[in-house]
Amino acid sequence: MLALCMCGSAQADDASNELVNFGRTQAAHIAARADVIAQVEIQNQISAMLSEDDIALLDSRWQQEFGSSDSPLIHRLTNNPLSDALRTMQLSSNELITEIIIMDNRGLNVAQSSITSDYWQGDEAKWQQTFQLGPGAEHVGEMKQDDSTGSFQIQVSRTITDRNGQAIGAVTVGVAPVQFD
Repeated sequence: MLALCMCGSAQADDASNELVNFGRTQAAHIAARADVIAQVEIQNQISAMLSEDDIALLDSRWQQEFGSSDSPLIHRLTNNPLSDALRTMQLSSNELITEIIIMDNRGLNVAQSSITSDYWQGDEAKWQQTFQLGPGAEHVGEMKQDDSTGSFQIQVSRTITDRNGQAIGAVTVGVAPVQFD
């Protein structure tokens, strides 16, 4: 099953097929990486122990740390080997990729190429329209200026599955449309 959600008229009017296809290709490649799958599986075990209140507290703490020099939670997630690998991918893209976010089965950040404005993505379409719809699901968001990156971008997201084909998380790739003009 392949679920696709192309949301908003701005996306339909502004995003070229080349842009969306690039984002899809990158998201599929990242979702299939063994290091991504392994790290999501590890975090899913940890996240299983968190209550909704715990998640809300972590998200609040992340938002308080955002933009601060004292940010141990953000530092821990942005300075792990997977985040380093994602950052390398972003930097190697010649500014086509603006961000990469890996999320677990609760919508929590696992790793990211740049700092997100919040820790919990579970209330956003990029997670709801992928992980919650299961294997093969994709979501193409509206073309807009992103709060975290400050870039005009479109986010292309995809469900991450384990080796048994079960949904375990999601990946979002932000792509800069100006590069495709």
